[in-house]
Amino acid sequence: MYIEGKVSIIVPVYNAENFLNRTVDSILAQTYENWELLLADDCSTDQSRDIMSSYTDERIHCFYCEKNSGPAGARNLALHHATGQYIAFLDADDFWLPQKLEKQISFMKKGNYPFSFTSYEFADANAVRSGTVAHAPERVGYKEILKSSTIAPSTAVLDRNQVDTALIYMPANVRLEDAATWMQIMKTGITAYGLDEILTIYCRHKGAYSGNKLDAVWGKWKLYRNVEKFSFFKAAYYVCVNTWAAVVRRL
Repeated sequence: MYIEGKVSIIVPVYNAENFLNRTVDSILAQTYENWELLLADDCSTDQSRDIMSSYTDERIHCFYCEKNSGPAGARNLALHHATGQYIAFLDADDFWLPQKLEKQISFMKKGNYPFSFTSYEFADANAVRSGTVAHAPERVGYKEILKSSTIAPSTAVLDRNQVDTALIYMPANVRLEDAATWMQIMKTGITAYGLDEILTIYCRHKGAYSGNKLDAVWGKWKLYRNVEKFSFFKAAYYVCVNTWAAVVRRL
C-alpha cells in the first residue's frame, strides 16, 4: 500500500558531483514536506556517492546499481523502493523552485488528475536562467505526445492511485526512455495535465544540445520504429514533426 499524500522523488545519479548538491538542496527547500527522496546511483566514478551519503535527512534514501544500467535502470531501482502515492522524477542536474510540489500536488488534487507536468525554464550548467520557457499545454494525450516531447521528466508527477505502477517502470535500452514511458501510460487512455507555471529549471550543459541532437533524432526514430512499431513513413513523419517541435521550444 502507498502512503497517501506522500511524494516519492526519484533522482537517477551518474557522475553528477557538480550539480547534485544543488538538486538535493532544491528538494530540501520544498514547502511541501511530505516526501521521500530516492537517489539511485548508476555506478558513478566521481564523488557522487560521497555527496549522496553526506545528507542526514531521514527522508533521503540511497540506492546503488550493481552495474551501469542507464537512467531507466536507476529510476526503476528507485521506483521499486518507493512508498509514496505520488511518483515525481527529477534529473540530477535540474532543480525545482520551492513551491513546485505544493502547487503541483494541489493542482492534481483539485482536478483529480492522474498525471501532471509543469512549464520549465532553460538555464546553463551554472543555473543561470535564460528567460526561455517551455510552456506546459493544458493537456497531453497519446496523439499529442507522438508529435512533441512536451513533458520533461523533471516536471512529471504521477498518482499511483490512478496509474498502475507497472506502467511507470521505464523500458531498458531505449534512448528516450521517458517519452517511451509517457507513451505506454497514455496508450491506456490516461491524459497528462499541464500546470503552466515555471516550477522547474532545466539545466543545459554547454554544447550538449548541438552535440547530441543527431543522437536525439536517432533515438526518436528507434522509439517510433522499434517501440511503437510504426511503418517507415509514419515513423519518419513523427520524427520530423517532433524534431521541429523541439527546435521551437528552444527558440
